Amino acid sequence: MTVLSLLEHPRHTDHLRLRDGTTLTVRLVTPDDGEALQRYFRNLSNGSRYNRFLGAMSELPPSQLDHFIHAGEDNRFSVIAAIMVEGREVIVGEARYGFEGATGNFEFGISVDDRWQGQGIGRALLGNLECRAAALGATGMFGDTLRSNETMIALARKSGYAFVRHPDDWKLVRFEKPIDPIRQDIPCASWKLVREQRALEAMV
Repeated sequence: MTVLSLLEHPRHTDHLRLRDGTTLTVRLVTPDDGEALQRYFRNLSNGSRYNRFLGAMSELPPSQLDHFIHAGEDNRFSVIAAIMVEGREVIVGEARYGFEGATGNFEFGISVDDRWQGQGIGRALLGNLECRAAALGATGMFGDTLRSNETMIALARKSGYAFVRHPDDWKLVRFEKPIDPIRQDIPCASWKLVREQRALEAMV
């Protein structure tokens, strides 16, 4: 079983604890999430959608939504961050990421529902992505955002990312961080599955 196939494993779900004790579930998006994910994007403020997609967009085009809900295509994955509210799963954030094995680079983008911002969801989601990057064997993570996106820039700075000039677009800024792919104590399902698989392979 390859690392990429491990990331599609049904156990690949994490339950994180927010500052107020609320449980935040981070899991891979499935085809059944299409309608809920589209509703999430429609409910973002115009500013949040603009920041997330680096331009004006009212919702995900059908072709792009199809990419979001099929994990693993072209080594790209999408996750949702959800909270249970009155027995119902509510999407409060999302992320999409891709891994390039040849360079070891892990590229990502995230968003958090406007109504749930300020509760540590972005920080928790970003930390979880760092774990997933390590599980893939990434040596570095990076993301791009608009220079005017003060919220994302502040989150990246607090999380230890360095800022560099974007190679193609002056309106964007790139933030990047090295990742240690051999860390031994990373609290996420991705890393645990990889360690289990490596242990099994070592026994053969």
